[in-house]
Amino acid sequence: MFLCYIDESGTPDIPGSSSHFVLAGISIPIDKWKDCDREISVIKLKYGLAGAEIHTGWMLRKFFEQSKIKDFESLDKRQRIYEVEKIRKLEILKLQKSKNKRAYQQTRKNYNKTSPYIHLTFDERKDFIKEVSICISRWPFAKLFAECIDKIHFDPTRASRNIHAQAFEQVVTRFEKYLQVKHKFGLLIHDHNETVAKKHTELMREFHRYGTPWLLKINQIIETPLFVDSQLTSMIQIADLCSYALRRYVENDESELFDNIYHRADKIRRTVVGVRHFTAPECRCKICTTHRREPETP
Repeated sequence: MFLCYIDESGTPDIPGSSSHFVLAGISIPIDKWKDCDREISVIKLKYGLAGAEIHTGWMLRKFFEQSKIKDFESLDKRQRIYEVEKIRKLEILKLQKSKNKRAYQQTRKNYNKTSPYIHLTFDERKDFIKEVSICISRWPFAKLFAECIDKIHFDPTRASRNIHAQAFEQVVTRFEKYLQVKHKFGLLIHDHNETVAKKHTELMREFHRYGTPWLLKINQIIETPLFVDSQLTSMIQIADLCSYALRRYVENDESELFDNIYHRADKIRRTVVGVRHFTAPECRCKICTTHRREPETP
């Protein structure tokens, strides 16, 4: 039995706030999840993040409050938290008085999302994420499946599905093929989102009835996706890191995190079959060149 944890990065809306939408799944054997969770917990503990959710996009933002605190790096954890929270409370009070509701709500959201990480400097947060990505790269039993869609080259009038549905269809197809080769069953596990849950449940029911354009039948993936709280499930947080790393690579050519997690992409000999970059035919990124590469003859 294999568990495939799924998360996304970017927005499926056109044009939206990102040029790409990425849906990624990281699959592990069911008897390995405790070991994986334990390894991630050890790294979290090292950085004072025990029990915290890893949300890569929020962790890798710069927190301007830290730059306003003198000798922030030399402070201990308690002092860092106190000084950052003091500045943030003053900012929230100022926005309340200004009656700028939109800025107030956005700022509160930013603070809530980043609150678990304010005791870490920007470099420490980067080191943490890098260490987790290296940990993932050393899981030989893990397989990465993903669809990276360049929205510039996605034509909604010609596509049979919208961006979100195409990405899910592709990940399901690749995971199913992998399970067929392994002669194993699998389960999809997704971060809980009511809108996404409804869409993916309906799509999975359709796939079980009619297959996908690349597979006549879905036999190895059981049931519809299981939706869980990402705050409580470390492996969903790992899928978040993978989708973020893929998107930052295809959008900005940022390779440090990508190179680590891409080791886990499902392959047939030298050809990557688990990850695709849906973009212009002439793209020469690493995903495209390794996805198009012909397998070596036995």
